[in-house]
Amino acid sequence: MKKNSNSNSGRDVQSLIEAIKSSGLLLDLLGYSTSIFAALTRYPTAVDKGLMSIIENFILEELNLTKDCILAVKAISSLGSDIQKIALEVLDALIRLCKVYSHGINWDAYLKMIEERKVLDNEEAECVDHVSKIVKFTVEKLCELGILAANDGGNLVSLINLSWKGVVNLLQLGKGSLAVKLNVGDIILTLISLANGSLRCAAETWSSPLKEAVSAMEARRVFLPVKFYLINAVRIISQYPSEAFCVFKDIILSVIMISTFRIFLIKDELLKFAGDAISEILEPTSFHMLNSFLNSTQVKSEQKFQILEWLFGDETYSDNVPLGCKINEASSMSAIFSVSSGTMHGAKILFIGRVAVFVNLLKNSPDIEDDARLGMARKLGWLLCTFTDKDVYSSILVLELPTMSRPSQKQESDEPLYHFIINALKTFMIVTSSSQAWGEIESFLLENLFHPHFLCQEIVTELWCFISRHADKVVVDDMIEKFCSLMKYTEAPDVALNPHSLVRKMARFLCVLVTCGPNSMVDKVYNTVVGYNTSHHSSITYLALLMEGFPLNALSEKLRSEAKQQIVTQYFNFLESFGGKLPIEGGSAVYGAPVFALSAALQFRLISISDAEMKTIKFLVAIIHKYRDCSDIKIRDKYRRLLSETLGIISNMKHSYTANELEEVILSLQNLFISGPALSDGKSFQCKPNLSSFMAGLGNIELDDREDNAVSSAVWELYHMLLREQHWALVHLAITAFGYFAAHSNCNHLWRYVPPDAALSFDLATGKEADEDRFMSELKAFLEKETACPKIRPCPNTVNMFAIDGQMLKETFKKIKDVDPKLMVSDPMEIDNEKQPNRKRKFPDRVTKGVELLRDGVKVMGAALSEWQHNQFDSTDIRDKFLTHFFQLEDVVTHLASLADSG
Repeated sequence: MKKNSNSNSGRDVQSLIEAIKSSGLLLDLLGYSTSIFAALTRYPTAVDKGLMSIIENFILEELNLTKDCILAVKAISSLGSDIQKIALEVLDALIRLCKVYSHGINWDAYLKMIEERKVLDNEEAECVDHVSKIVKFTVEKLCELGILAANDGGNLVSLINLSWKGVVNLLQLGKGSLAVKLNVGDIILTLISLANGSLRCAAETWSSPLKEAVSAMEARRVFLPVKFYLINAVRIISQYPSEAFCVFKDIILSVIMISTFRIFLIKDELLKFAGDAISEILEPTSFHMLNSFLNSTQVKSEQKFQILEWLFGDETYSDNVPLGCKINEASSMSAIFSVSSGTMHGAKILFIGRVAVFVNLLKNSPDIEDDARLGMARKLGWLLCTFTDKDVYSSILVLELPTMSRPSQKQESDEPLYHFIINALKTFMIVTSSSQAWGEIESFLLENLFHPHFLCQEIVTELWCFISRHADKVVVDDMIEKFCSLMKYTEAPDVALNPHSLVRKMARFLCVLVTCGPNSMVDKVYNTVVGYNTSHHSSITYLALLMEGFPLNALSEKLRSEAKQQIVTQYFNFLESFGGKLPIEGGSAVYGAPVFALSAALQFRLISISDAEMKTIKFLVAIIHKYRDCSDIKIRDKYRRLLSETLGIISNMKHSYTANELEEVILSLQNLFISGPALSDGKSFQCKPNLSSFMAGLGNIELDDREDNAVSSAVWELYHMLLREQHWALVHLAITAFGYFAAHSNCNHLWRYVPPDAALSFDLATGKEADEDRFMSELKAFLEKETACPKIRPCPNTVNMFAIDGQMLKETFKKIKDVDPKLMVSDPMEIDNEKQPNRKRKFPDRVTKGVELLRDGVKVMGAALSEWQHNQFDSTDIRDKFLTHFFQLEDVVTHLASLADSG
């Protein structure tokens, strides 16, 4: 029975449809409406209030009827396309009517009277209100029809096109006065929502495993409708920027989503064409939405700063990732479009997209207003800070992006993201060089000159080099003098030998700067540091420059000759005077500075000498003996440094390996490192980098393969020691040295140089099982990597590998960031302050008690030692060594006691 009822109902509906189609009543009604609208356009706007009301009601009813017809067409496809076609004609006629009515009003005069608060003529006011109501009805219904047509896959393309173009055209009427009657923000958000909805569907489809690549045609089919929505949104935002500002967060969120989506697509090889398509079709259009705010004269500077602050807010730099998504996982693409404007700052998945938006702003800064550039300059610190994020870091080093061209240019080819960022920053510097923003850029560059993260420091240094190459000579000279002055203010004994000291960092920076700049900069730095000042501070600064590779060869001919001659002369003078007296304990100069200077000059191929090998070999032997026999820790440190640098000198003077005294050097090194006091010296590893270089050079001499040869045995044992090192840096140096030695040596039994427990012999899984074949395999792979130049591709493994490195660097950066304020800032000293005792940091009781016991023990030992000194039968040598260590212990305990007393 129920089945028969359903069957009858279906037949009734079908009969009704056929009746409607055959009668043509609906088509005739819509056609009459079109004719009426066309007729109204030929007559001026009605002035009778009653007639106005009739026309308004008629238009509203016709809009409702048209909407119902469209709904019927969507629900009952058998109604055919005739109704849809005539409905579009009705809407088109109504849009034309709105334009005619609007053109009949003198909007300029109307707006002027409103501005001057003059009383409007009653008839004129009614006419304006009449036209505004008609336009309002039409815009609202067109928006509803535009949403209706876009639903269910957007099959009603003609209606989508007509409705949204009609909305934009009608909003352009009335010189902006119609915004009072309409909610422009909601209209913009509707278009943004339609665009995001289409992209969300695409992201969900492409997040699932793909069997084949997405074609360019398929990608364009997805993105072109989205572009249509965005273009219309841009037009409305440009027309009503003040009204659009009320919803700027949702608008800009869409820009970020598109930028993030693009990066996801280009990371997947199967989605590469889609990535290219979104770069060409959507990203420029979405970027115009942001530009519409930043370039508008109707948007105040404070509002532009508010936009940039929200977009690039400092609170973004956190580890809070509520979405739990990783930007390296393609399966997370759909999550991009699940973020709201309220949760944007906590959404880690959008982080890389925000960075890309900032970089594109910098790249397109020539087209942006000055006040927006100032706001961007103030957020450069945020941009640099984002580079420490592991995902952003890996993307910068791996990704290649199709560059977003400016409207006047053609599409460019793919460009590494790192280069894209550098070029964008340089473009921004050029554009802002003569504006207020330049002061912000200078502060940014100075504040981050020694950024703890190496990638950030590289970028900042490159920007300084850009300035040195292209700025006026007066500006560059002034910059150099200030940097050199800063070096002199930070000088202190031995800081030149510490690669992490501020002097060495400044020297490293200056060497890079002058290498990239004109040759005149080299002379300028040399004269500033050396030529005008002969004090010990000048020598410390100069030594720091040499140890960082100061380009002596780029000096003018006269200065170059003088500089090289000075280095060689001072070196030989030091060798002549060595051994006559102990190294200075304090002093203001660096002990052995000429040795460090020559070692650095040879390492960087700055000079060459041919008559120093004999004296240097003898000096090395003497240093080895003094280092071995010295018991004073401070003096021993100085000898250790000299030993390391002298090994570096010999390794860079290949002709020195032919000296007869070289065998004595090898045996002395064996005695020192294998069985001598270096075994108990916790800092002996500092010699091993240069020892590795020295050992590599032994491949150029004739070595006897016999087991009873003392020199060959010494070389074996030294290589055994180096190849057992497990620190990654020492492993790298040792394997490099052995690779060179193996390639050049005449030895036939190289296996003797490799210990069974070499670091590379152990398996990575357990680290317990050693295998000689594994060592040879690792050696072969290492040497092949050294000569290869692979192209980095954005595959998941590569990106994840760099992300791991990025996380380690970020942790190091955070530690340095946490420690630096404690090192650089101290509490002010308080004198005669009643509250001072309350500020003391109290040590634990057991620490204080332990210090007291140490102090008492030192007193007892001191009394006993005074008796021991009168005993003539004890060994004087042992007693002197013990006294040396005791006095050092006494100094340490005294210092600890003073700290405990003050705390």
